[in-house]
Amino acid sequence: MTNPSPRAGRKEWTAFVVLLLPLLLVSMDVSVLFFAIPAIGRELAPSATQQLWIFDSYAFALAGLLITMGSLGDRIGRRKLLLFGAAAFGAASVAAAYAQSAEMLIAARAVLGIGGATLMPSTMALVRNMFQDDAQRTKAIGIWSGAMAGGIALGSVLGGLLLDHFWWGSVFLVNVPAMALLLVLVPLLVPEFKDPAPGRFDLLSVPLSMGAVLPVIYGLKEIAADGLTVARAVCVVVGAAVGAVFVHRQRSRRDAMISRELFRHRAFGAGIAINTVAAFGMMGSAYFTTQYLQSVLGKSPLEAALWGTLPSLAVGAAAPLATTAGARIHKAYVIAAGFVIAAAGYALLGLCGTDSLVLTLAGSAVVGCGIVTVMALVSDMALGTAPPEKAGSAAALLETGQEFGGALGMALFGSVGVAVYRHDVTGSLPAGLPPGTLAAVRETLGGAAGVAAQLPGRAGESVLATAREAFTHGMNIAAVGGTLILLVAAVLTVAALRNVRTEETAAPRQAAQQAARH
Repeated sequence: MTNPSPRAGRKEWTAFVVLLLPLLLVSMDVSVLFFAIPAIGRELAPSATQQLWIFDSYAFALAGLLITMGSLGDRIGRRKLLLFGAAAFGAASVAAAYAQSAEMLIAARAVLGIGGATLMPSTMALVRNMFQDDAQRTKAIGIWSGAMAGGIALGSVLGGLLLDHFWWGSVFLVNVPAMALLLVLVPLLVPEFKDPAPGRFDLLSVPLSMGAVLPVIYGLKEIAADGLTVARAVCVVVGAAVGAVFVHRQRSRRDAMISRELFRHRAFGAGIAINTVAAFGMMGSAYFTTQYLQSVLGKSPLEAALWGTLPSLAVGAAAPLATTAGARIHKAYVIAAGFVIAAAGYALLGLCGTDSLVLTLAGSAVVGCGIVTVMALVSDMALGTAPPEKAGSAAALLETGQEFGGALGMALFGSVGVAVYRHDVTGSLPAGLPPGTLAAVRETLGGAAGVAAQLPGRAGESVLATAREAFTHGMNIAAVGGTLILLVAAVLTVAALRNVRTEETAAPRQAAQQAARH
């Protein structure tokens, strides 16, 4: 008979609140830059390629290093890695705020991504280690998931408000006080956790993991932005091939970067896959709704961000409710219900017209509530199965799966939407357009808006109306596909998890109590 796990007290819950700081900042940094780009363009004059890298250098550094940083945290200590990441994130924020050239800003954004890659798995792993009681851990991860979802929406609003009063560097400087506070409070409140016997660090697995993740993420992002080409397909295939080499190395080495112990419980591997599908659904929805609010309804970026906070309020509340339900009902059925709820949200998006603000916001909220239900429960389930000393690697795998799923969702849903848009626009544009404008109209809704602004009277109105209807139709068709995919995911979730008993989805209590604290 095992002893009951110790329950977290006031100190652990206070430390948990502190750990939400880096989580909010990293999730906000995904969206805060959108509003600053016009001002950055005026001051630093980046080329089109440099402007893309100002965005992507952060995302690629974050995605490429998650697995490495998760494993490193298991070895040197998650608190130590968190403090290193906080210092790097704060310093890079100052460098980005006062960047004198596009190249300097790109480099600073890459360092921000490296810092983010240390913060994300460290915070989740520390939550796993501090909350050894199953019910408390489930509650904490529910709050953690809700905060992450809310941070993305908050970043857009905060960016818009800061730029109304300060210069573009303020969107980066806002990170500095929070990171300074983190550096002071974490050593006082958060205990250290690490693997007492980690083995040698497998240096070769670092470039292999990056070589597996980065080409796939890059290829999928490019496919989402500009369509499928041979070069982009080759990029994804090369990443998959390197990934196969990486997996073989992890399976054949005793001191592998990713321990085989993590996959001893069926719930862990299933949780990674389910979490990836959930991210696929979340980003597929976001791809359309953000563009719809601005390009179809004509909202300004700040107006769109403010409207976007309404679904986020519902999403932030859904995660704690989901974990409460998961404590009373078998998690397989609650996770499946989350997929069904998200599918219903996609069905609402499938009904939207060109003037459907309320329906779009409702659909986005329902999708978000369903997806965050899935993510909160599978994160808790997967971390609960992981040995406490491997919590950093487990958290990193969950987050890497989210990066893959998000990129795949944008690529697939975006490709469907673009195909429908181009088909509809080509057959519906008015005759007599000036030479050379058809290609711009067919390319994107933004291109069509630019052409429409240059045309006189009814001709411009007709082009813009046609483009908006075509984009909305593309969103409708993609939403139907999203509905079907998520319903299939709900069925597969029940099939995969219904026989996993509750006691199998928690790491052995004795092992949790013996996790090394140094």
